[in-house]
Amino acid sequence: MHATILYIQDALCGWCYSFSMVIEQIRSKYESILAFEAISGGMIPPDFARPIADKANYIAEAIKQATELSGVAFGEAYLHHIQHPETCFWKEESLTPATALCLLKAAAPKQSVQMAISIQRLHMWQGKDLSDGDSYHELADNLGLDAEDFKRRLASEEWQEEARYEFALVKQLGITGFPALLLQSAPDKFYLIARGYTPFNVVDATLQRVLLELER
Repeated sequence: MHATILYIQDALCGWCYSFSMVIEQIRSKYESILAFEAISGGMIPPDFARPIADKANYIAEAIKQATELSGVAFGEAYLHHIQHPETCFWKEESLTPATALCLLKAAAPKQSVQMAISIQRLHMWQGKDLSDGDSYHELADNLGLDAEDFKRRLASEEWQEEARYEFALVKQLGITGFPALLLQSAPDKFYLIARGYTPFNVVDATLQRVLLELER
Protein backbone atom coordinates (compact mmCIF):
# COMPACT_ATOMS: atom_id res chain seq x y z
CA MET A 1 0.00 0.00 0.00
CA HIS A 2 1.40 3.39 -1.01
CA ALA A 3 -0.02 5.61 1.70
CA THR A 4 1.44 8.27 3.95
CA ILE A 5 0.62 9.45 7.44
CA LEU A 6 0.87 13.23 7.58
CA TYR A 7 1.72 14.40 11.08
CA ILE A 8 0.69 18.05 11.15
CA GLN A 9 2.26 19.83 14.09
CA ASP A 10 3.86 23.02 15.28
CA ALA A 11 7.08 23.12 17.29
CA LEU A 12 5.59 25.69 19.68
CA CYS A 13 2.43 23.66 20.35
CA GLY A 14 2.42 22.07 23.80
CA TRP A 15 -0.30 19.64 22.76
CA CYS A 16 1.90 18.47 19.87
CA TYR A 17 4.74 17.87 22.31
CA SER A 18 2.32 15.93 24.53
CA PHE A 19 1.28 13.87 21.50
CA SER A 20 4.89 12.89 20.76
CA MET A 21 4.68 9.51 22.49
CA VAL A 22 1.49 8.67 20.60
CA ILE A 23 2.87 9.47 17.15
CA GLU A 24 6.05 7.57 17.97
CA GLN A 25 4.00 4.49 18.91
CA ILE A 26 1.98 4.79 15.71
CA ARG A 27 5.12 5.19 13.63
CA SER A 28 6.77 2.21 15.29
CA LYS A 29 3.72 0.00 14.68
CA TYR A 30 3.00 0.99 11.07
CA GLU A 31 6.28 2.13 9.53
CA SER A 32 6.64 -1.19 7.68
CA ILE A 33 3.48 -0.50 5.64
CA LEU A 34 3.08 3.29 5.73
CA ALA A 35 5.30 6.26 5.04
CA PHE A 36 5.40 9.09 7.57
CA GLU A 37 5.96 12.80 7.10
CA ALA A 38 5.86 15.65 9.62
CA ILE A 39 4.52 18.95 8.33
CA SER A 40 4.59 22.29 10.14
CA GLY A 41 1.30 24.13 10.59
CA GLY A 42 2.49 27.68 11.21
CA MET A 43 0.65 28.28 14.48
CA ILE A 44 2.32 31.66 15.15
CA PRO A 45 3.24 33.64 12.02
CA PRO A 46 6.17 36.06 12.59
CA ASP A 47 3.83 39.06 12.45
CA PHE A 48 1.98 37.65 15.47
CA ALA A 49 5.05 37.04 17.64
CA ARG A 50 4.48 38.29 21.18
CA PRO A 51 6.54 38.24 24.40
CA ILE A 52 5.99 35.23 26.65
CA ALA A 53 4.77 37.60 29.37
CA ASP A 54 1.67 38.27 27.26
CA LYS A 55 0.56 34.64 27.39
CA ALA A 56 2.43 32.97 30.26
CA ASN A 57 -0.72 32.35 32.31
CA TYR A 58 -2.49 30.74 29.36
CA ILE A 59 0.54 28.55 28.58
CA ALA A 60 0.87 27.48 32.24
CA GLU A 61 -2.75 26.33 32.35
CA ALA A 62 -2.43 24.51 29.01
CA ILE A 63 0.73 22.74 30.27
CA LYS A 64 -1.15 21.57 33.35
CA GLN A 65 -3.97 20.15 31.25
CA ALA A 66 -1.62 18.54 28.73
CA THR A 67 0.43 16.85 31.43
CA GLU A 68 -2.63 15.53 33.24
CA LEU A 69 -4.09 14.11 30.02
CA SER A 70 -0.96 12.71 28.38
CA GLY A 71 1.46 12.08 31.25
CA VAL A 72 4.23 13.78 29.24
CA ALA A 73 6.48 15.98 31.36
CA PHE A 74 7.73 19.42 30.37
CA GLY A 75 11.32 20.24 31.21
CA GLU A 76 12.32 22.43 34.14
CA ALA A 77 14.33 24.68 31.82
CA TYR A 78 11.19 25.40 29.79
CA LEU A 79 8.93 25.75 32.81
CA HIS A 80 11.29 28.30 34.33
CA HIS A 81 10.62 30.63 31.39
CA ILE A 82 6.86 30.23 31.77
CA GLN A 83 6.93 30.68 35.54
CA HIS A 84 9.24 33.70 35.35
CA PRO A 85 8.12 35.46 32.17
CA GLU A 86 9.62 38.76 33.31
CA THR A 87 13.09 37.24 32.73
CA CYS A 88 12.23 35.61 29.38
CA PHE A 89 12.93 37.50 26.19
CA TRP A 90 11.44 34.98 23.76
CA LYS A 91 9.11 36.20 21.06
CA GLU A 92 7.79 32.91 19.76
CA GLU A 93 7.17 32.51 16.03
CA SER A 94 6.70 29.33 14.00
CA LEU A 95 8.62 30.19 10.84
CA THR A 96 12.14 29.54 12.17
CA PRO A 97 11.47 26.07 13.65
CA ALA A 98 9.42 25.12 10.58
CA THR A 99 12.34 26.13 8.36
CA ALA A 100 14.66 24.09 10.57
CA LEU A 101 12.41 21.06 10.09
CA CYS A 102 12.50 21.52 6.31
CA LEU A 103 16.31 21.54 6.42
CA LEU A 104 16.45 18.45 8.63
CA LYS A 105 13.92 16.60 6.46
CA ALA A 106 15.99 17.35 3.38
CA ALA A 107 18.99 15.72 5.07
CA ALA A 108 17.08 12.77 6.58
CA PRO A 109 13.65 12.36 4.92
CA LYS A 110 12.94 9.03 6.59
CA GLN A 111 13.41 10.62 10.02
CA SER A 112 10.80 13.30 9.47
CA VAL A 113 8.68 12.54 12.54
CA GLN A 114 11.72 12.06 14.77
CA MET A 115 13.13 15.41 13.66
CA ALA A 116 9.84 17.19 14.44
CA ILE A 117 9.80 15.66 17.91
CA SER A 118 13.44 16.59 18.44
CA ILE A 119 12.69 20.24 17.68
CA GLN A 120 9.71 20.18 20.05
CA ARG A 121 11.98 18.78 22.77
CA LEU A 122 14.55 21.51 22.20
CA HIS A 123 11.88 23.96 23.31
CA MET A 124 9.55 22.11 25.68
CA TRP A 125 12.24 20.06 27.48
CA GLN A 126 15.56 21.86 27.05
CA GLY A 127 14.08 25.35 27.19
CA LYS A 128 15.79 26.62 24.04
CA ASP A 129 14.63 29.59 21.99
CA LEU A 130 13.52 28.18 18.63
CA SER A 131 13.99 31.56 16.94
CA ASP A 132 17.72 31.36 17.72
CA GLY A 133 19.65 29.51 15.02
CA ASP A 134 22.24 28.37 17.56
CA SER A 135 19.59 26.20 19.24
CA TYR A 136 19.77 23.72 16.36
CA HIS A 137 23.53 23.04 16.44
CA GLU A 138 23.19 19.63 18.10
CA LEU A 139 20.51 18.42 15.68
CA ALA A 140 22.57 19.57 12.70
CA ASP A 141 25.71 17.93 14.08
CA ASN A 142 23.87 14.65 14.65
CA LEU A 143 23.05 14.51 10.92
CA GLY A 144 26.57 15.43 9.88
CA LEU A 145 25.58 18.93 8.80
CA ASP A 146 27.75 21.97 9.27
CA ALA A 147 26.06 23.92 12.07
CA GLU A 148 27.07 27.36 10.81
CA ASP A 149 25.91 26.58 7.28
CA PHE A 150 22.64 25.26 8.75
CA LYS A 151 22.20 28.55 10.62
CA ARG A 152 22.86 30.54 7.44
CA ARG A 153 20.32 28.53 5.43
CA LEU A 154 17.82 28.85 8.27
CA ALA A 155 17.72 32.59 7.63
CA SER A 156 17.58 32.28 3.83
CA GLU A 157 14.48 33.23 1.88
CA GLU A 158 14.76 30.01 -0.14
CA TRP A 159 14.34 27.72 2.85
CA GLN A 160 11.83 29.93 4.64
CA GLU A 161 9.70 29.71 1.53
CA GLU A 162 9.72 25.91 1.92
CA ALA A 163 8.22 26.36 5.39
CA ARG A 164 5.64 28.84 4.12
CA TYR A 165 4.61 26.30 1.49
CA GLU A 166 3.87 23.82 4.29
CA PHE A 167 1.79 26.43 6.13
CA ALA A 168 -0.23 27.01 2.96
CA LEU A 169 -0.68 23.28 2.40
CA VAL A 170 -2.02 22.81 5.93
CA LYS A 171 -4.56 25.59 5.36
CA GLN A 172 -5.56 24.01 2.06
CA LEU A 173 -6.16 20.72 3.87
CA GLY A 174 -8.52 22.52 6.24
CA ILE A 175 -6.46 21.89 9.37
CA THR A 176 -6.78 24.73 11.85
CA GLY A 177 -5.62 23.06 15.09
CA PHE A 178 -2.66 20.95 16.10
CA PRO A 179 -1.70 18.19 16.29
CA ALA A 180 -3.56 16.43 13.50
CA LEU A 181 -3.01 13.16 11.67
CA LEU A 182 -4.13 12.51 8.11
CA LEU A 183 -3.70 9.41 6.00
CA GLN A 184 -3.07 10.27 2.36
CA SER A 185 -3.90 7.35 0.07
CA ALA A 186 -3.80 9.27 -3.24
CA PRO A 187 -2.84 12.76 -4.39
CA ASP A 188 -6.36 14.03 -3.67
CA LYS A 189 -7.56 11.50 -1.09
CA PHE A 190 -7.15 12.17 2.64
CA TYR A 191 -8.59 10.55 5.76
CA LEU A 192 -8.66 12.37 9.10
CA ILE A 193 -7.16 10.04 11.72
CA ALA A 194 -6.86 12.42 14.67
CA ARG A 195 -7.53 16.05 15.48
CA GLY A 196 -6.03 17.48 18.67
CA TYR A 197 -4.43 15.36 21.36
CA THR A 198 -5.79 11.81 21.00
CA PRO A 199 -4.73 8.72 22.99
CA PHE A 200 -2.88 5.94 21.20
CA ASN A 201 -5.69 3.38 21.40
CA VAL A 202 -8.15 5.77 19.74
CA VAL A 203 -5.70 6.75 17.00
CA ASP A 204 -4.80 3.11 16.43
CA ALA A 205 -8.44 2.00 16.19
CA THR A 206 -9.30 4.79 13.74
CA LEU A 207 -6.27 4.04 11.59
CA GLN A 208 -7.09 0.33 11.48
CA ARG A 209 -10.64 1.09 10.32
CA VAL A 210 -9.33 3.31 7.52
CA LEU A 211 -6.78 0.73 6.43
CA LEU A 212 -9.47 -1.96 6.31
CA GLU A 213 -11.63 0.33 4.18
CA LEU A 214 -8.75 0.89 1.77
CA GLU A 215 -8.20 -2.86 1.39
CA ARG A 216 -11.76 -3.48 0.21
